[in-house]
Amino acid sequence: MDALSEILKAIHLQGAVFLDADLREGWSYLTPPPQLIGELHMPGAEHIIPYHLITSGACHAGPVGSELVAVEAGDLIVFPHGDRHILASASAVDREPTEIAADMLRGLLRPGEVAPMRNGGADVSTSLVCGYLACDRRLSEQYVAALPRMLRISVTTAGLADWLQSTVRFSVAESASPRPGSAAVLAKLSELLFVEAIRHHIETLPAGQTGWLAGLRDRFVGRALALLHHDPAYPWSVDELARRVGLSRSALAERFGNLLGQPPMQYLTRWRLTLAAREMLSGTRALALIAQDSGYESEAAFNRAFKREYGVPPATWRKNSGEASDDDDVDDAVSAGSQPPREPLLAAGEVALEVTPRPPRDLRPKP
Repeated sequence: MDALSEILKAIHLQGAVFLDADLREGWSYLTPPPQLIGELHMPGAEHIIPYHLITSGACHAGPVGSELVAVEAGDLIVFPHGDRHILASASAVDREPTEIAADMLRGLLRPGEVAPMRNGGADVSTSLVCGYLACDRRLSEQYVAALPRMLRISVTTAGLADWLQSTVRFSVAESASPRPGSAAVLAKLSELLFVEAIRHHIETLPAGQTGWLAGLRDRFVGRALALLHHDPAYPWSVDELARRVGLSRSALAERFGNLLGQPPMQYLTRWRLTLAAREMLSGTRALALIAQDSGYESEAAFNRAFKREYGVPPATWRKNSGEASDDDDVDDAVSAGSQPPREPLLAAGEVALEVTPRPPRDLRPKP
């Protein structure tokens, strides 16, 4: 398996589609905090990555505080850092956006369902399918940090895989006419769309770019990363890694360091500890067995390495992680940070929002 696939597997990526919106011209919305969507739609999710598929029409989009950019039918926009963002029709780009309130979302979103959203009238100018990716915050932090605040790809762009266009069409059909199992299908499609967005971003990185994304694109470093991620417990050395990828030891070390900012063995250590942290989060296996599976000959060596990276011994980290919970009041999350006031709900001249009802039913590794 390639390094990107191993990383996405390790960070516990889970996808979902939660909203199918048909909107008339003259709308501008400030999206709710992603944590609120996770709280209502996927309780327990730590880091939320929102995305939107523009299925018809056009609009403008961008993170709060950034210039809005034009997007059109067939575009996929992703916000890897979980930024709150603004979506607006062309005529409302300069208008104060309407904040989508927590109370409205509570009545709208239900786990496993795709909620319809209409803002009145039959003259629809833009249709969106809105979803998100959820992942473990601590395990994903160092990888998500390399991504821009907003990713945009177009299914009509030359060179993109044919399956992406088919995926978009199928995703829209599933959200418009839900069938048994459609939520599970849409969840997997969300994950595939995110992977394609990252792959497209990697392919279009400018020359001279550094970071793990650029490393994945490099012929030799990408191969080295794939080997390390595929079998992290193997007793790797730079010499053997260089031989496997077809470079000299010094050439690989220089190339790896220039792109990723660290030697190969240091990168391997961090990846092993990331996997160990994932294992501790997902089960109750003995630390000695986790240490062995992570490539350490003794639990003591594993404890020392883990404490260097995470600041506390693995037993303490596991205990703290198990006790941690997202108990923050959702309304506090909505009101936190700099944002437009909640009242009045509608900007001047904006049509009232109508919701089609449904029946009830940091512990980041240190550099």
